[in-house]
Amino acid sequence: MHKYILPLLFFSQVCFSQKVNSGDSVFREATIKTVLEGNVAKFDVDTPPLIQISGAPKGYYTFFWEFGDGTLSKEENPEHTFREEGEYQVKLWVTNNYDAGKTPTTRPKKVKVDKIENQNTESAALLNEGELFDFSKNREPIPNEELVVVLTYKNPHNELTNGRLYFFYNESKYRSDNFQLMDIRPYHNEYPILSDEHLAIEQISPFQSMLAFSNRESFKASLFTQDTTDQAELNETIERSKEVFRDMKQIGFIDFKPGEERNIFFQLRTTPEMLKDTSAIISIRGIYVPNTKSANHSVKEMEMEIVTSHDPNKMTTNANLMDFRNRNQKEFKYKIQFQNNGEGPANTVRLETDVPEIFDQKEIRLLDFYPKCEICPEEDVSYSCLDTTFLENKVIFTFENIYLPGSNQKGVNSYDSTKGFVSYEIPLKGKIKKQKTQSQTAIYFDKNEPIITNYATTRFAPGLSVGVKGGVMRTGSLNNYQEWFLGATISNYQAFRGYWQSEVMIGSNSYSSSREYIERIPRDEVFTDVYDYNQQSEFQNLSFYLVPTSYRYNLTDFFAVAGGIQFKWDIRSTEELERVGEYTEIIESENFVRRIPEQDTFEQETFSDSFINFNTAAFVDFNLGKVRIGPSVGIRYHLYLKAPTHQWQFYGSWKF
Repeated sequence: MHKYILPLLFFSQVCFSQKVNSGDSVFREATIKTVLEGNVAKFDVDTPPLIQISGAPKGYYTFFWEFGDGTLSKEENPEHTFREEGEYQVKLWVTNNYDAGKTPTTRPKKVKVDKIENQNTESAALLNEGELFDFSKNREPIPNEELVVVLTYKNPHNELTNGRLYFFYNESKYRSDNFQLMDIRPYHNEYPILSDEHLAIEQISPFQSMLAFSNRESFKASLFTQDTTDQAELNETIERSKEVFRDMKQIGFIDFKPGEERNIFFQLRTTPEMLKDTSAIISIRGIYVPNTKSANHSVKEMEMEIVTSHDPNKMTTNANLMDFRNRNQKEFKYKIQFQNNGEGPANTVRLETDVPEIFDQKEIRLLDFYPKCEICPEEDVSYSCLDTTFLENKVIFTFENIYLPGSNQKGVNSYDSTKGFVSYEIPLKGKIKKQKTQSQTAIYFDKNEPIITNYATTRFAPGLSVGVKGGVMRTGSLNNYQEWFLGATISNYQAFRGYWQSEVMIGSNSYSSSREYIERIPRDEVFTDVYDYNQQSEFQNLSFYLVPTSYRYNLTDFFAVAGGIQFKWDIRSTEELERVGEYTEIIESENFVRRIPEQDTFEQETFSDSFINFNTAAFVDFNLGKVRIGPSVGIRYHLYLKAPTHQWQFYGSWKF
């Protein structure tokens, strides 16, 4: 019983928070109803009324049942046969499609089986022929909502076997975690692996203790010694997965019967920090090692689309956040999903999809699609096929001569059978600009009005561009002013239009100043000593310049303007002073003047100081050349708060 405490506490917390949050939508709950006859249970559910979205197809609910014995169902009113006596915790997740309200919550239902009357306990296989393991889920992830992922695996051997599973989640490329792992529910004595150094079969209960394990357990080669080649490949697969995902769980299993199929339920909660982009694709990954005596393994990855509402007709992409510097090394994938919500089957489904200019639409490569059919030949045919045609900045996928049931069609109980998709890969053109793009699809079912999907948005991560710059400064109010400087810049990599830039520079400057003045010194009542001084100073400064931030805007590919604030500080200043005083003796009462060169004076001094003359300036800048990346030249005008107030900078720069 105590293994259900954590999910129940979590569930009650969610319910409470939903009840008090009236600003979003009214709290809604679906209620499980059960009729038990022996070991056969018939389930029903009361659902709240749907709140139809204006202009959208008719709203409906989908269902995901977990019966508490390791089996599941997606039917609305399933009938389930329990194999053993006992008490089972039945869970249900109800998903609202084309509905403006909050997703309904459902309280778990206890079912107590006291006797076994029906021996027909076979359940439908979830894996296709030839599959060893796979993922499934109850719905697409919405930020701050529950999600259940089921890992289904099968014993391919003709004997009892023991093995291991790996579950990877929270991709490293995203700054924030997409999921919190709330619970792991096994039903066949699977156990958490505490240490990679021990593969001993141990029974650990409750399984919730697994949630406290380290998320970054290492995998050592000493585990498997009978197949060193495959072991190296397994280690490489695990290490590559650790690079892609931040978090990992390891699960061991025992006494796996030949041909048996098992399910493990992972209860996740999507975080509020999850990407808000409704066209983003996130992934989880599993590794299945079906035998402890061999390192042979299989890898399965499941992609999920982040949504803000459960709309089966949507477009997603893995290019929602791209590194522009390494753009040509990335695979750009798109996926279009659709569902026939009509009251009858669709024979033709046409997907008219925008292709942003940065992509080469002629090089589109189909990855997968459903309904499964042939690729259409050039001539008209009567069998089912998929045709691809191109218009300017548009590609059209057309399923011809198919039978796609409608979700409101009589006799259709499985909503999955009414869905389809097309996924494709598309390369970039040779030269593109770093700007956001948007793409959407118009979905036509036969001759009905189109359903328009959301926008699948591509964005580029800012990236960093480091540059070097150097040049000369000119200050007109100082004599013989000369300054050379060298510096570095940091900014966004290949920004298309506007961006921020910071700079640091060191300048070495020199200038001179001169001064003439007369000093009269009365000697007595008769004589006055007069010195006619000529003073010359030579200044040498080492100056530090800081541009904490400036805003730059690329008007064209070759011309940019900018503005910002600059700080200047003389970190070392030296003054060499020479002063010559010509001596004259004067008797003012007799108008007597006598020049005496022998009494002339000469002084020479050197003064030095550090970290003086702090000054602040605003500036405007004009830049010509490769303004995004590469070489350019520019001119900048500074207006300082303290004299000298005017300064010009002439520079050359190179961004990398």
